[in-house]
Amino acid sequence: MALHKPPSGAKVKLREQVPQSAPTPRKKWAAPGGEWARSEWAQRALGAALVIVCILPGIYFGGWVWDTVASLIALGSLMELYKLLQSKHRISKGWGLAGGVAILVFVSLNFSYALSLSTITLVAMLVLFTEIVRRQSSGVSYALSNVGGTIFGLVYIVLPWSFMILIRSATNGHIFLFTIFLCTWSCDTAANVIGSRWGSTPFCSKVSPKKSWEGFWAGFFASLICGSVLPIYFDFPPMPLVLLGTICGIAGQFGDLGESVLKREAGVKDTGSVIPGHGGFLDRFDSILINASIAFFIIESVS
Repeated sequence: MALHKPPSGAKVKLREQVPQSAPTPRKKWAAPGGEWARSEWAQRALGAALVIVCILPGIYFGGWVWDTVASLIALGSLMELYKLLQSKHRISKGWGLAGGVAILVFVSLNFSYALSLSTITLVAMLVLFTEIVRRQSSGVSYALSNVGGTIFGLVYIVLPWSFMILIRSATNGHIFLFTIFLCTWSCDTAANVIGSRWGSTPFCSKVSPKKSWEGFWAGFFASLICGSVLPIYFDFPPMPLVLLGTICGIAGQFGDLGESVLKREAGVKDTGSVIPGHGGFLDRFDSILINASIAFFIIESVS
């Protein structure tokens, strides 16, 4: 039965032939933010490669090479922090940078560490004297915030990097430094990847909304595994490096949150733009500051 056959005698109107235009290329739709995400990951990979190229050879060669690398990063981070603080407070950046240079030079030249600590007191007195002159000449002063902010930069940034110079000069110091950096980077990478993909439970939402407990535990275990594998590579007793892996997996993430608090109060996303995909020096090395400080404290306590 021809169901589609027209009735007898009916005139069939042929469909007009419409000229076909060239086919429009089909648009490839990506997930929202897909291209941006790929671009961000590419920038982060480039930035990480640049950091590795600077840090690992510096640790390997030690001596003036590592002293120079550590000092430049420390001073760059200090300038970023002072810029951050200046959004809210009056800071004597010149005195702070001069004090930072002095501390790093004293440590690199193996002077007494007491000389470095006394430099901090000297800077505090110089900043206070600056505020005396300011108030006498203009009637206003900012002594409380200026002294606190300027000295905070030296304690928060310069001292931890001076610790890393001292660690490298110690026996097996290169092994400890390699462990601190590699465990910290392992933690950061795992926390970022797992947290961005599967993170659903907020960790510290009012400080850093993107951080999750899933990312936290991923970072912790990545650092612990790294600290457990490195003793095999270095042929070194496992307990010290496993302990460093544990410390870096926990303390480093709180170090990152600490910097996030500073940026949130200042109302900025990054402290700089010198490292592609990562921001400034302080953005990249915030976790290292607390990890190196705790590691130095433990090494000095048991040595």
